[in-house]
Amino acid sequence: MAHQWRGVIREYIDRLDISSDNPIITLGEGGTPLVEAPALAKLVGAERVLLKVEGMNPTGSFKDRGMTMAVSKAVGHGAQAVIAASTGNTSASAAAYAAAAGIQSVVLVPKGKISLGKLSQAVAHKAQILQVKGNFDDCLDLARDLAENYPVHLVNSVNPDRIEGQKTGAFEVVDALGFAPDFHVLPVGNAGNYTAYSKGYREDLNEGRIKALPKMWGFQAEGSAPFSFGNPVKKPDTIATAIRIGNPASYDLALAAREETGGQFGYASDKEILWMHRFLSQEVGVFVEPSSATGAAGLFKHSKLGEVPAGSTIVVTVTGHGLKDPMWALKDERGKGIKPQAVPNRVEAVAERLGLSKK
Repeated sequence: MAHQWRGVIREYIDRLDISSDNPIITLGEGGTPLVEAPALAKLVGAERVLLKVEGMNPTGSFKDRGMTMAVSKAVGHGAQAVIAASTGNTSASAAAYAAAAGIQSVVLVPKGKISLGKLSQAVAHKAQILQVKGNFDDCLDLARDLAENYPVHLVNSVNPDRIEGQKTGAFEVVDALGFAPDFHVLPVGNAGNYTAYSKGYREDLNEGRIKALPKMWGFQAEGSAPFSFGNPVKKPDTIATAIRIGNPASYDLALAAREETGGQFGYASDKEILWMHRFLSQEVGVFVEPSSATGAAGLFKHSKLGEVPAGSTIVVTVTGHGLKDPMWALKDERGKGIKPQAVPNRVEAVAERLGLSKK
């Protein structure tokens, strides 16, 4: 019988900061596929590129790895409500895990800046949703203030329990490959995931499971790239909504991780992100939300600068499912809407439209 995945806490409980008698709130998160992407490897000139497809998590994004830890610990502390600021994916995840725990979730989202797919998830899981007249950074400031002064438990990535759960992504990569990749590439918004993967690899190194750390490459959207510019971006602007964050909460931790791994930060334009969004769908077969394509877009950009060694093995984390923000798949490269062609209900007409000749 095939092994039934039990969620990241039960699979890695001996490597996580949680006691064995703490309640475990899980939806079976983690255990996501590491998919070979030969078309992307050929494009960037690497020997091997693999996608860590985090859209296969229960709510469709990597957030679930950290949320199982954060909500489990919150319940262990007796919390009756959790709160999160979000650009969309965190709200969906927090709402789902709170529903599973039987407690209330409250999410603060920037007014008019969240995709319909992500908003619908939070609504479905009966979150109390408040739209704030401001950006994500304003929402996070409010959430932190509320958690410090009112009986609600903060589950954003500034909560170290989130980082602790998300580090399991690195464990899974090493378990699947048997070694660490030469490079690990991922999109960066609040920088929690960049920090978490680095932490996971460091622990693997300290415990002798790998011989060296992968170089961590993190990419942001050009209109929201504080790591590249060296200072916060007051009005972040990009179509990549999940990483539209101008003042990353894990800024200092991520800088330390970059130094430790010999990594780097960079950015990709919205045009480059959308190009890669289509490439991953059409040439690799993996449908991601635009934000999730930012890592691969940055990798391609830097490969054209000659920075990708030919013999390298690269893992790229794609963080969220394409159905989270599907509107971009329904436009061509010029932004024109795509509609399926209408045909008469006759086999000859369908064959003619397809250019097929009868046998």
